[in-house]
Amino acid sequence: MGISTLQEFLASSKEKDVGSEAFELESPHLLEVRLDGMVWAKAGSMVARKGAVRFTRQGVMEQGLGNLLKKMVSGEGMQLMKVEGQGRVYLADRGKKITLLRLAGEAIFVNGNDVLAIESGVESRITMMRNVAGMLSGGLFNVRLSGSGIVAITSHYEPLTLPVNVGTGPVFTDPNATVAWSGGLSPEIITDISLGSLLGRGSGESVQLRFAGEGWVVVQPYEEVVFQAKE
Repeated sequence: MGISTLQEFLASSKEKDVGSEAFELESPHLLEVRLDGMVWAKAGSMVARKGAVRFTRQGVMEQGLGNLLKKMVSGEGMQLMKVEGQGRVYLADRGKKITLLRLAGEAIFVNGNDVLAIESGVESRITMMRNVAGMLSGGLFNVRLSGSGIVAITSHYEPLTLPVNVGTGPVFTDPNATVAWSGGLSPEIITDISLGSLLGRGSGESVQLRFAGEGWVVVQPYEEVVFQAKE
């Protein structure tokens, strides 16, 4: 790479306002939130802020008893913080790629670790897989996002969307590489005992998600292990 003058660096890296939305990507890895009210953001994701902004960790009553119990069962949870006030907040999550999606009444499911920020009009609810015992093998949990507003989700590198339909049969994914899926799908946790024996007990491929029906699933070219159960 060439060497930039100080003026060239400042000009190329300064924030850019190209729209009027509350959420705007300053780069593929950095989200700017134009705050005028309240949004939810992943706890610990703030890298900078300007203006009169207040941060509050999501309280037990706001999570709801059902969400709290599911966090206790899974050993982890989607830790959100309430961001309130007027100003600008800059969010990032370990350099992961950020994708902005506008929900207009639809529902989607997102891996809890991949939710970066959601507007106040979007409802979040932790959901559990059919096979609860399977959660303990990989610490799986996911979040149902529904309503109207913009959501920011993250992925390691470029995500890939795979169609799911009855004609072509089910799609199987690695839980640690699965980012999101459409609201009409209910994935099932399956365990391939023979594959686990071949690759070893710690292999992630022995536990998979099975998607069947009509919809789509998003995967990333990276296996992110957030929680590992004790052997």
